[in-house]
Amino acid sequence: MKRSLRAGRRIFRQSSAAFSVLLLLSSVLAAQTFKPLHNLGSIANEPLNPSPIGLFSQGRDGAIYSTTPFGGLHKSGAAFNITTSGTLTTLFDFNPYSAPTSPLSGMTLGLDGNFYGTTSGGGTHIGGTVFRVTPAGVQTTLWNFTTGADQGNPASAPALGPDGNFYGTTDGIYAGTYGTAYKITPAGVLKTIHVFKFTDGAVPYALILGLDGNFYGVTRLGGAKNMGVVFRMTKAGAVKVLHSFTGFPDDGNLPIGTLAQGNDGTLYGTTYSGGTRNWGTVFKISPTGTGYKVLHIFDRTLDINDGIQPLAGMALGTDGNLYGTTSIGGKQNVGTLFKVTPAGVKSTLYSFCPVSGCKDGFLPQTALMQHTNGKLYGATESGGTSVNGGEFFSLDVGLGPFINIVLLSGKAGSTAQILGQGFTGTTSVKFNGVAATFTVVSDTYLTAKVPTTASTGIVTVVTPAKTLTSYRTFKVTPAITAISPLSGKVNAMVTITGSGLSGASKITFGGVAATAFKVDSGTQITAAVPAGAKTGKVVVTTAGGAATSAATFTVTP
Repeated sequence: MKRSLRAGRRIFRQSSAAFSVLLLLSSVLAAQTFKPLHNLGSIANEPLNPSPIGLFSQGRDGAIYSTTPFGGLHKSGAAFNITTSGTLTTLFDFNPYSAPTSPLSGMTLGLDGNFYGTTSGGGTHIGGTVFRVTPAGVQTTLWNFTTGADQGNPASAPALGPDGNFYGTTDGIYAGTYGTAYKITPAGVLKTIHVFKFTDGAVPYALILGLDGNFYGVTRLGGAKNMGVVFRMTKAGAVKVLHSFTGFPDDGNLPIGTLAQGNDGTLYGTTYSGGTRNWGTVFKISPTGTGYKVLHIFDRTLDINDGIQPLAGMALGTDGNLYGTTSIGGKQNVGTLFKVTPAGVKSTLYSFCPVSGCKDGFLPQTALMQHTNGKLYGATESGGTSVNGGEFFSLDVGLGPFINIVLLSGKAGSTAQILGQGFTGTTSVKFNGVAATFTVVSDTYLTAKVPTTASTGIVTVVTPAKTLTSYRTFKVTPAITAISPLSGKVNAMVTITGSGLSGASKITFGGVAATAFKVDSGTQITAAVPAGAKTGKVVVTTAGGAATSAATFTVTP
């Protein structure tokens, strides 16, 4: 890793300065530790060869859950979990003769504590499936793609939506079909919400739920130059292309990995090819499509440590930096782990080394995930010390433990699900400083009721060992329960009652903004009917979203 040390005054003697540098370097190395944890296939019938788009998800028990498309009892893939110390448990073996097969996707944690994924093949119509697996390994097929209007062959895990349903994509099944986006309930009711046209992208991959409640993703192909796009999609399925890739020499080509979103809303991603050597790029873009910028062009000819051809997306670390993998490149040309700052400063953190004396895994194609213990976890597609089925590993870059909230928004009174560690003996949970009632379910999972007076902000959990904070903002969704009176003239005072009203920034009457209002508390706002107001709904906007009254306010002469 490259570091620049700015020279200052020489206060200490040369030997003392050299000793200080050694201490600094040793602390950096200590905070950046790569550790192989498990060789996939070291036990008979284990999962093998993790997929480049296989999602890792942390469960309520603190274990990491995913799938592989190969290995298992029937050699057709398996769902598994693995502890942070490397103990692997196969949950379900996919069977090509009687059940879904080839789970490329990995799995997403649902609000019910179960995991949801897809298979690219198998099922009733051989078009793939959406499935659910419990932590105990009970598998249920929720949907069999028909290869008709719903197309099929999904490769990615669906994303958990703000409504508790799941939103995902299919690849398309034959010439002239470019994939779909779908919504599916936890009970298995599926609806196709968008059919991709070549102009808005072809072969879409995994979606992420954005901080604004929309979904964001990439397509491998299609768009203006047939080199893929970045797109935004509403819950209803309306798609907007944010960027069409143009490829060599200044832009990326073939985006495959899942996007990551910074706390300021900026989206980050990778492309497998494009750039000056066609070895891939790292890019960023705003949710509106502005500010697109290539942050890094992978080029091993300029730096032998640089990786090339990233297949997976990147993980946003709690330090605000992005962490990712390249499938090849680095010193041994078999893959790297890297960090890139939001400003585009890129560092190679580790080069895989499957030669004598190292015997690492190689071809790290899956995206990294940050566990709530602070460490990053991932897998290689191949290699390992004893077999060629891949290697599960951790990377410690010195980031501390934190809490992760399963769904980052909710109304007052709703239940927030919080993942972490050391919860036994917890004494306090607060939403932006407001105390909440909570239940410690286990040492790694608790639930908390969103307080009526809470506002959008950071969640904190006070455990016996330390105070843990969320690195993401929890959005308290406002709600209007009453308006009094329900009619009035211009300048009349109106009381708006509800929850999550703290920090309200805008009040409208029939679409006309009030110029005078006061937030009395998290449950009440007093507003004057503005000049030009029209009969209609009252809308309150906060940092957590917008609430619309059920009743109509009538403006009287």
